[in-house]
Amino acid sequence: MTTPRRALILVDVQQEYFSGPLEIQYPAHADSLSKITAAIDVATAAGIPIAVIQHNAGDDEPVFNPTMDGFALHPDIANRQRPEWKSVTKQFGTVFAGTDVLDWLREHEVDTITLVGYMTNNCIMASASESETHGLAAEVLSDATGSINIANDAGFADAKTVHTTLMALLNSNFAAVASTESWTDAVANGSTLAKGDLGSSAVVGAQRAAER
Repeated sequence: MTTPRRALILVDVQQEYFSGPLEIQYPAHADSLSKITAAIDVATAAGIPIAVIQHNAGDDEPVFNPTMDGFALHPDIANRQRPEWKSVTKQFGTVFAGTDVLDWLREHEVDTITLVGYMTNNCIMASASESETHGLAAEVLSDATGSINIANDAGFADAKTVHTTLMALLNSNFAAVASTESWTDAVANGSTLAKGDLGSSAVVGAQRAAER
């Protein structure tokens, strides 16, 4: 089995997500942040390239405004940042659109991206689902990402439901979902993470539904 050529992608670990209406609710951001920094330390020790992404909504917007405090990286990330990291701002949910992230990945001969950060229900989901169109495998660290409560005209879902549902959805087709601990072991062993597939997920899903 070929050893994955990974890159760690830190998605929008910005102050906007640590207070206010966009505050991450599940897993609690204090917990997910510690897993993100642990992943950074593992990647650094293993020589895995790191990209740090910040969302920029523009100078006229109330959130992700580069002139406001909420745009800044969380200090735990900023204090670890190194000159060799790829630093990118984006305007869309996916880390690929309107950026040179894909070019950077190609330059480093990366075939697998590991996504951590926020939010599961927006930029993590978008980036993971797009990765396959670029011939990239995606990994999502379930305890190093996080979601918010969602309510709109279509319905309501609490953050735990949002996060756990999206982890199952992503693992059914778009990404290998694992804990930071399991990913750390995979990095050390040079192994891939196990990933589900849509067919078996559908079969087991039908069985579980019938058992209720």
